[in-house]
Order: sequence, then structure tokens, then C-alpha cells
Amino acid sequence: SLNTLNNFYYSKHFRAENGENGAGKNCYGKCGKDLYVDVPVGTLIRDVETGNLMADLDEDGKEEIIMKGGIGGKGNRHFANARRQTPRFYQYGVKTQEKMIELELKTIADVGLVGFPNVGKSTFLSVVSQAKPKIANYHFTTLSPNLGVVQAGEESFVMADIPGLIEGAAEGVGLGHDFLRHVERCRLILHVIDIAALEDRDPIEDYKKINAELEKFSPELRARPQIVALNKADAAIEEMIDEFNDFAKEQGFETYLISAATGEGVPELMHAVERELAKLPPVLRYEAEAPVREEITTKQEFTVTVEDGVYIVEAPWLAHALGFVDLDDYESLQYFQRVLRLSGIIDRLEEMGINEGDTVSILDIEFEYMR
Repeated sequence: SLNTLNNFYYSKHFRAENGENGAGKNCYGKCGKDLYVDVPVGTLIRDVETGNLMADLDEDGKEEIIMKGGIGGKGNRHFANARRQTPRFYQYGVKTQEKMIELELKTIADVGLVGFPNVGKSTFLSVVSQAKPKIANYHFTTLSPNLGVVQAGEESFVMADIPGLIEGAAEGVGLGHDFLRHVERCRLILHVIDIAALEDRDPIEDYKKINAELEKFSPELRARPQIVALNKADAAIEEMIDEFNDFAKEQGFETYLISAATGEGVPELMHAVERELAKLPPVLRYEAEAPVREEITTKQEFTVTVEDGVYIVEAPWLAHALGFVDLDDYESLQYFQRVLRLSGIIDRLEEMGINEGDTVSILDIEFEYMR
């Protein structure tokens, strides 16, 4: 039921529910609920940091997991053994990561209506489908794509009224890319021309300018099959129609003379659209890219440097281990000390001449070295 991303203009931060702490009798804590974010069909999801495409939500009801929650910790019961039957320490859970993503809507439609503002695209869509777009006699009445389902015999297809393009749209003039991106998935472009020139524009120049913008935005888009509809025939003069048709013959494309207001020529145009769609491949879908994986660091890799008498230990894997430690609990610190001993960090500190009472900094947390 959504066809824009306007909801995200005001709501940009989303946080899933926290899990709950564990309880007595070896009970696990309750997991937090999944957080669902509804987006329109056709939304692309990108990782802002890497630029990778994470998902293309190109079907109604399709779901993608963008982030997973943090790993739960372990209660003190987990560390019990024959020698230490009632440990007084435990591990904290690891917080989930934060991620910034970009949402981009590329409307999914078989046919995209393009043309200058006020050429009658919205009126045409309302005639051939049950869509009820806003129709008014001023530029940019349509500010977001309107979708309509067109019934053609036993088959049906989706048509999108793409908001009016203007010269310079490919460079961002007007709403530029905000409009053009919605044509990218369309299998067929239906180019609507105001043949009556009610806006005091030259129809031939209109045709050239719109196609120039499509070419600048994407040569592939310009090469997409295109049908040209000469709208407002009821108000056009014969000489202007003949002039455009002569131009069309020179360029090698057909035209269909219609009036969306009176219905003249609309059935013939729709039959032509239906025939063309039958020849074309399905709507464009985008394949998600493999995530950029961080370089895997083994536990043995670490560095120790000395600055102003402070021994600074750098080891990325320690962030995970330290996240499990309760710094206020003696047994928990002992557990962490064993991790440092087994990894070889303490041996390296001793080789470098550390003395009792010296300061060790690990992930910006300072400890006093004790033998």
C-alpha cells in the first residue's frame, strides 16, 4: 500500500527491542522482538559505509534481514567446574552493531509514462486504470509516481505515471534523479507528447529534450523500447500533427494519436502496448552484492608499544573478550587475565620488562599490572 519513502523523512532511527537478563534455575533471558520496517515494493537497500547493495525488495511480502541482534552472554553456571563449583562471575552479552543504510525507491512497473509537465499523463493513467492521481492544470501536480493496473484482455500490467521531467533533469534540475530513477525498471516507455502545444512548446523539441535527458541519465534507458503517444488530439491543429508525423517517419518510429480527455485512440494505443510487452523480458531486478567482510584476525595477532611509561596493547579480537568481563568482579578479572596469558600477551609484556604496578592500556581501559 506504500508507493513513496516519505515516511522516512521524519523517522530515520530504528532500534530493535533489547533482550532480557537471564534468571534463576538456569533460565535464559528472553530474546528481543524482531523489528520490522515497512518499505514500498521496489526499494533498494544499500550499506552507506561500503556502498554495497544489500537487498532489492522487489516483491510484495518479501523480507530481508539487514542486521542481526547481539550475542547473549553466559551466566555464572556456564563457568562451573569440579574445582570451581559456584563461580561468582559471568559474561556480558555483546551489543549489536549499528549500521547506516540508504533506501532508494525504483518503482516497479511494466510501462512508464514520461513527458513534460502538463502533457496529460495523469489523465491518461486515470482513463486506462482504476488509479486516481491528482489532476490539475499546473506543473508538477504529480510529485511522486502513481501506479495503476491496466487490464488488457486476460492479461494485466502495471503502469506508472512518472512525474513530469524538464530539461536538465539528468543533472538534478527540478527533482531530476528523484523522477528518472523510477523509469529504470520499466520494460517499456510510453512517451506522451502534447501535440496541441497548449504550453507554447514545440512538440518535436519536447520529444528531443526528454530523450536527451534519458540518454544523459542512462544510455541503457534511452535504448529501452518506446511508444510515442500524441495526446490532446481534440485540441490540436492538423498541420502540427502532420509535421510531427513527418519527423517520426524520418526518425523511424510510429506514433499514436490520442485524446485522454475524450478517449479517442486510447484502445488502439493500449493494444500496441500489450503487443510490445509480450515481446519484452521481465521487469529489471537487482542482485544483492556479497557483503564486504572484515579481515579476519587470529587471536595470536597483537602489538604492544610503550608510550610515556604506559604499555599499550592493541588486539582487535580483545574487544569481544573484554565485552564479556565484569571489571568490578575479581573472579571475572581473573578469567580475563587467563585469556591474556593464553594469548601470549602477558609473556610479551614480561619480555619487554614490565614491572609490578606499571600501567597497561587495553582498548583505552587502564589496568595496574600485578604478578
